[in-house]
Amino acid sequence: MKILIAIDLSESSERVIGQMKEFAKALSAKIWLLHVAEPDPDFVGHDVDPKVMRDAIAKRFHKEHQELQRIAEELRATGLDCTALLVQGATAETILNEAEKLSVDMLVLGSHGKGAVARLLIGSTSEAVLHKSPVPVLIVPTHKRS
Repeated sequence: MKILIAIDLSESSERVIGQMKEFAKALSAKIWLLHVAEPDPDFVGHDVDPKVMRDAIAKRFHKEHQELQRIAEELRATGLDCTALLVQGATAETILNEAEKLSVDMLVLGSHGKGAVARLLIGSTSEAVLHKSPVPVLIVPTHKRS
């Protein structure tokens, strides 16, 4: 089985990965750990110093890449076949594109449990992926229960 686990490198990522470790082991699954980096802001190179902005973005990507590799290495240390991917783009579309490229059997995402107003204003990645995915999607709740 091939599983794509999309994480945002927040605290909720730990919960998603924790839920998937034993599941993936039981299935002898190949895991791709995907973090979608934010796309370049439209203003880069216009009214701000492009070198300063490029340096800041490069520093952020480097930090995200290191964190993603650290998590993947921890998973490999437990015996899982895991590859880390850092891809820049629009989150839901990038997750779906990578899933198609890799021909995965399942997608796994966390849900932050945002309310209806937040979903209306900023959208919900998990909802968008769930509605457009041609493969099964497992949504792991990561919000604190009240």
